[in-house]
Amino acid sequence: MSKVKYLIKCIKRLDYSNMFKIVKKVSKKAHKLRIVIFFDMIKCGIFYGAGYYDYQEFEFYLLSRKERKTYLTRVKNNEIVKKYNNKEYFDELDNKVTFNNRFKDYLKRDFLVIKNNQDEFEKFLKKYKEVIVKPINGEGGHGVDKIIYEKGIDIESVYKDLVKNNQLLVEECIKQHKDIDKLYSKSVNTLRLFTFFDGNEAHVVNQVFKIGNGGVTDNFSSGSMYTFVSEDGEVIVPAIDQADNVYEKHPITNEKILGYEVPDFKKACNLVCKAAKEIPELKYIGWDVAISDKGPVIVEGNPFPGIFQIKPSFKRNMGLLPKYKKYMDIK
Repeated sequence: MSKVKYLIKCIKRLDYSNMFKIVKKVSKKAHKLRIVIFFDMIKCGIFYGAGYYDYQEFEFYLLSRKERKTYLTRVKNNEIVKKYNNKEYFDELDNKVTFNNRFKDYLKRDFLVIKNNQDEFEKFLKKYKEVIVKPINGEGGHGVDKIIYEKGIDIESVYKDLVKNNQLLVEECIKQHKDIDKLYSKSVNTLRLFTFFDGNEAHVVNQVFKIGNGGVTDNFSSGSMYTFVSEDGEVIVPAIDQADNVYEKHPITNEKILGYEVPDFKKACNLVCKAAKEIPELKYIGWDVAISDKGPVIVEGNPFPGIFQIKPSFKRNMGLLPKYKKYMDIK
């Protein structure tokens, strides 16, 4: 019944104008009539919980009925989060100050919360020369900026702007591993590692590598790209960005992406598996992990992880559900 109610809510909230734009786009890409794509999209929404974004992003038009059943969709992801993550504990991860205090041993970097103390901020900035500022509650990389201490900087003006913009969390910059820095140096490029804690052991159930592309963050919604890595840490498919551009090499640095081996990958997996046991009320978490020059460090955790799956046009394979079902009690 909850699934039916959720689908009804989705239908009421549908942006039909955008839906038909996607139908048109998919129709052209799949070389199929729009009416065929439209009704297939509706069918996938009813039987697999796949919205029109799911249909486009995970290329349902290429999949057989059997293959479609293996794909994690937004409806199914919502059901997993609802079943395994207690909402009362979401703020333990969503509030960045609470998170940093709770997981400070996993961060391996200094941080400061601005509390009406400009002098404290100035000392912190002078000490580290470069810092990252963030809103306490935020997502998608919005409000994340880098501040560099240099001659002539107006500390008072910078401080007032941070308070005004609610960018109250100031962190020491992560110095990433030299091999990852070579790939793209203007952002910290992170692994998104998904863990599930079964009550005894934590398991990594999906592994994604996010790479900056022109900006200071590696967030997909901010123009970056992402790809997937094997359980040994090797990039197994090209990277894509939000516009569906495909990259086997980085467009700015020309460094190889496909086949790239993420350093300290196993250590990163061990780190998040340990962290996943800290809050047993949140069993399904998406962790952002940077590989620093001192080893893996956690950047943040997400109690409502997004969905990342390899496009079937890259690699004709099953979706995430079979792997999830090894550890989760889901349909």
